Amino acid sequence: MRQSVNNTSYSGDTTLTRYAGFIALAGMITGAALWASLKPKVAPIEAKPAAARSINTVERLKDTVKRLRPLQTPLGKPQPGDWLAEHKEDGQTFEQYLVRRPSPAPGELTTLYIQPIGDFGKTQQVIVATTARCLGLFYSRPVKMLPSIGLEAIPQDAQRINDDTRETQILTTYILDKVLKPKRPSDALAVLALSAEDLWPGKGWNYVFGQASLSERVGVWSIKRFGNPDESPEAFQLCEARTLGTALHETGHMLGISHCTAWQCGMNGSNSLEESDRGWLHFCAECQPKVWWYCNVEPQKHLAGMVEFAKTQKLDESAQYWQRALEALK
Repeated sequence: MRQSVNNTSYSGDTTLTRYAGFIALAGMITGAALWASLKPKVAPIEAKPAAARSINTVERLKDTVKRLRPLQTPLGKPQPGDWLAEHKEDGQTFEQYLVRRPSPAPGELTTLYIQPIGDFGKTQQVIVATTARCLGLFYSRPVKMLPSIGLEAIPQDAQRINDDTRETQILTTYILDKVLKPKRPSDALAVLALSAEDLWPGKGWNYVFGQASLSERVGVWSIKRFGNPDESPEAFQLCEARTLGTALHETGHMLGISHCTAWQCGMNGSNSLEESDRGWLHFCAECQPKVWWYCNVEPQKHLAGMVEFAKTQKLDESAQYWQRALEALK
């Protein structure tokens, strides 16, 4: 089972997450009291704020690319309908990423923010809290939960009823332009809206799972179509894995990381839930060092933290990969 949902296409400054030919966006809202009770206590691996000067040298991280490369599995030829069968992308090596991000994140960008939108059930809120913890560990930043936004606060012209599902949808561009960008905290590395409601990006679209602005460091996506986590333990694990994968993938885009086209990787593009469920939570030898560089993270400490997280969440495949990566860097 793939442990991520990470299919994103580019449209100017905005990325649109696509499934089965449609785009996907997401945001989250729930009752303030209930969210407060679930507000995660995230202890980032590197507690200090990122500095303008990296704790990693470029040469050191180039060496990690070489040492991790034997652990990688080539992505292989795409199946009909897969992302790379329909979208020709060149990918992005670590050295190419350095052209886009020649220095670590500015020292004042110390925090990741989550903006809940919609009415989340208790089980969904548990998944959101776990996702916040995962984001904090993976990107080495404390995570803060912003006050939730109820559906009643979304104007009517930013809502609609989907013709097929008869479910409420929220306009993603309203969330990005009117909610997230104007209120983005000055210390935000990124602001991520998570929605319990379905999303659509505008005229001509049926639905989308997620959308992000690369330059503004804001994004929104929905867990509406990730399955009902209350159905069974297996359904809970699948919904959680999809949510974790989407969060890591979309945040990677907001930090300038392009789709990976070489290896099995959490930054692979995807055209459907079926394709995403064949994928991975962990980043590959080329993409993981981009996080270590931009977020100013010590590689071995980072990997050790992710191993423990994956074991706790029973993400066995990723736990095994991160353990092998940790041993390769010793």
